[in-house]
Amino acid sequence: MKKQRWEKKGLILKASNGPKWMVSHLMVPTVEQIKGDLCRIYFCGRDPQNRSLIGYAEVDMKDPSKVVRFSKKPVLGLGPLGQFDDNGVTPSWIVNDKGKKYLYYIGWNKGLTVRMHLAAGLAVSEDDGLSFKRVVNVPILDRIHTEPLILNTAPCVLKEKGCWRMWYVSGIRWINKDLPEYNIKYAESKDGIVWNRRGVVCIDFKSSGEHALARPCVLKEDGIYKMWYSYKGRNYRIGYAESLDGISWQRKDDAIDLDVSKKGWDSEMIEYAFVFNQGGVKHMFYNGNNYGEEGIGWAICQDEKRG
Repeated sequence: MKKQRWEKKGLILKASNGPKWMVSHLMVPTVEQIKGDLCRIYFCGRDPQNRSLIGYAEVDMKDPSKVVRFSKKPVLGLGPLGQFDDNGVTPSWIVNDKGKKYLYYIGWNKGLTVRMHLAAGLAVSEDDGLSFKRVVNVPILDRIHTEPLILNTAPCVLKEKGCWRMWYVSGIRWINKDLPEYNIKYAESKDGIVWNRRGVVCIDFKSSGEHALARPCVLKEDGIYKMWYSYKGRNYRIGYAESLDGISWQRKDDAIDLDVSKKGWDSEMIEYAFVFNQGGVKHMFYNGNNYGEEGIGWAICQDEKRG
């Protein structure tokens, strides 16, 4: 099996140098290619109350460590008190369709018997991403009889021939108050808002030591669906899978040559990868220790590196 050899380029967006509206973290990078080498990286930063808000940084892919601009304020803030997203919002995926930007995001709620509830939400921008408004004030992946937990979230969405296709994180159970168990499932939609969920599991656990499969990122290349995702036993690592139809997947975690560093900001965990092609090169933005506490890192696939 040929390995994807990834070269780490370092921490490119540092939480300590982030915009004034946040005090820590740059979590779950979500990339939109704007024009030429310009990319917008949506992320969530935490406020003084440790609540996540969504903003962005624009970078030139010739040197992503040099930020062109940060959003002066969050593009999506907290939902009203009592809603599913009143304690935090985190970006998950962005889709451009018919002049609008569809931002799929994670809404955070504090729990009582469990530490949190997570649900997928949808907001739309009609001002080129400067601000987003919620399409609905309820989760787009709410509880159903086959998925009874408030833990259906982190959607990755591709639109193909009029069909909206989603890969998302789905809760199975809570092992204890602080430890949920979740895998990755598949859904379809005609409009990107109302989703048909049939309980199809795409990526499942490979051992009893795993309890979390998170943040799917799907690309389709040469007729093959390729997914990067995070898997966790003690700490997160980045995994990889392939599929011919986007529904039945084969895990190939050993095919990705990327692990934690010996020291530094990503020495304990690596997770929440967003992989995309830019200028004939495959790039990855990802988080490290403590779920992006220090910022966002960058890696390049050596097999596709220019020169």
